[in-house]
Amino acid sequence: MQRMESFFNMTVEELSKNLTNSKMALDDVRASRSAFSVSLHDATNDDCFGPFTDDRVIRYQHVFLNLGDGYDARTGTFTAPRSGVYSLAVTVYSDAVIGPGAHLAVNSQVVATLQEKKSQDLDDSATAVVSVKLKAGDKVAVQLPKGSLICDRQSYLNTFTGFLLYPC
Repeated sequence: MQRMESFFNMTVEELSKNLTNSKMALDDVRASRSAFSVSLHDATNDDCFGPFTDDRVIRYQHVFLNLGDGYDARTGTFTAPRSGVYSLAVTVYSDAVIGPGAHLAVNSQVVATLQEKKSQDLDDSATAVVSVKLKAGDKVAVQLPKGSLICDRQSYLNTFTGFLLYPC
């Protein structure tokens, strides 16, 4: 009987320890959540951005989601809250005479370029999706290259989205 009681107590202690460790791991996952999704303007705005004589950071003003508060609409920059692998996506659109373009940059270094040459139709767009390893504090922004133009036309056509795939 004592052996069974000792085994039972040991099993309960192990289960309790496993439960505590699982709760701590779940709390860590919850604390590390990071995701954002933004667009150039909201659906009531019909503005374009550009063209300029120099490269400019695009400041996306309409925030759909900013889980973890990593995106700053004042600067147009996402700051990685923790190290890990992130998925980043950018879509640019223009229906003007000039085709859209953009550079996705991490710490001012271009990691992806989007460029759509103005074609015969009026609607031109480009999309890039990348997975990148970021360190906590890395800055991610989308730059409008000189001479490029993007337009929203009362839709969410120019977007910037990112989320943490897994911490590392």
